[in-house]
Amino acid sequence: MRARWLAAALFLTGCSLGPHYERPALDIPAAFRATADTAEAAWPAAEWWRNFASPELDGLIAQARAYNTDLAAAAARIVQADAQARIAGAPLLPTLNGTGDFTYQRTGTGSRSGTSSLRLAGGRSRYFDSRSYSIGLQVSYDLDFWGRNRALAEAARAEAVATRFDQETVALTVVTSVANTYFQVLAGQDRLRVAQRNLRDAERILGAFRARLTVGTANALDVSQQEALVAGQRAALPALRNTVEQQRIALGILVGMPPERLEVQGGSLEGLPLPAVAPGLPSELLARRPDVANAEAQLVAENANIRAARAAFFPSVQLTASGGLTSAALSAITGPGTLVAQLAASLTQSIFDNGLRRGQLDQARGRYDELLAGYRRASLQAFTDVEQALTALRYAAEQETLERAALAVAQRSADIAAAQLQAGTIDIITSLNTQQTLFSDLDQLTQIRLARFQALVNLYKALGGGWGPVP
Repeated sequence: MRARWLAAALFLTGCSLGPHYERPALDIPAAFRATADTAEAAWPAAEWWRNFASPELDGLIAQARAYNTDLAAAAARIVQADAQARIAGAPLLPTLNGTGDFTYQRTGTGSRSGTSSLRLAGGRSRYFDSRSYSIGLQVSYDLDFWGRNRALAEAARAEAVATRFDQETVALTVVTSVANTYFQVLAGQDRLRVAQRNLRDAERILGAFRARLTVGTANALDVSQQEALVAGQRAALPALRNTVEQQRIALGILVGMPPERLEVQGGSLEGLPLPAVAPGLPSELLARRPDVANAEAQLVAENANIRAARAAFFPSVQLTASGGLTSAALSAITGPGTLVAQLAASLTQSIFDNGLRRGQLDQARGRYDELLAGYRRASLQAFTDVEQALTALRYAAEQETLERAALAVAQRSADIAAAQLQAGTIDIITSLNTQQTLFSDLDQLTQIRLARFQALVNLYKALGGGWGPVP
């Protein structure tokens, strides 16, 4: 009878209470709106930042990937998640424990308790030695009738997968932050050079005015106005230097190095190429974004938790088996030990738990609905990020073209005004206006070019970086 019951129990071990996970349906657009040729475009390469052709940027990103503290913490979370998956999977296999015991006892015939004593010839007492030992193994196993243990193990494995996608998200954030911060350093240096150039031009004109003042062809008001312009441009330099230094300092925590030890040469945005990038198809985006993949992995985990919560309503069965060798003998008796074996099964079913299991099941279902909403939001956010980055890139490129045209006009006007000022055919106000317009256009061009670089980096980030072919 017991054998038939155990056979039925083992057969039922394969039972599962569902529901099995199915990927939620999403409303995926056919193409991104901000570009017309997305279907033919290739995704960025894995090391997309190399397309900017900056060896210094390559080195900073390599250092960040090796020493960034957020990445190190994410890697440690993966170790924890893998360990938790092993812990959750342990009940799927039997547990084996070894036992051992040894006792020794000596009894004599001449005890003081008044018991009779047996004395040998010559008055000596006689003693008896007793030794006993046992060595055994004990095996226990929870029969996974309803798939609860398998569901918990599956949930833990899905959480470990989600942790890996979380690390990818952290890595993508770190790399794009390094690139954006480095480009801000270059843009700050460009703006500082523009300000220094304009200061030199303003000082040269001031010298000309002072020379004319000495010969009587200029008045004190002209000199005073030019001096005010020079003083204002000189006062703007410390703020620009501070901006550059602050961005250099910010790079320190990104690359995992004290800022005092970090050397950044920088350069100019004008010397870097702008790689062409297009987003591909929207349906491919969800296979590449680590945050979307993380959200789905959490859905898988919670779906398994629902199955585990359902299985808790049903009885659990535990099998135990033990076997070993025992012996108990007097010192004068020798012989083989006795082999013992035992097999037992126990059934446990909760009768009344005041709604505990029902609450746990409802909690798991509510958590799944929450994660489902989060998964759909992550998908919408992915599409939104790409559209925003494409739109910003498109208009930044258009704005840079127009600004370069405006700068050419401003430069030509400034050259004419300088020549006429030397000839004395225009007043100081006209000269000041042309100087300010040229300075503003030069500074504006640098900021627009920075916005274009940042839009490119944000597009890389929105696309989930460069992951090679779609799986």
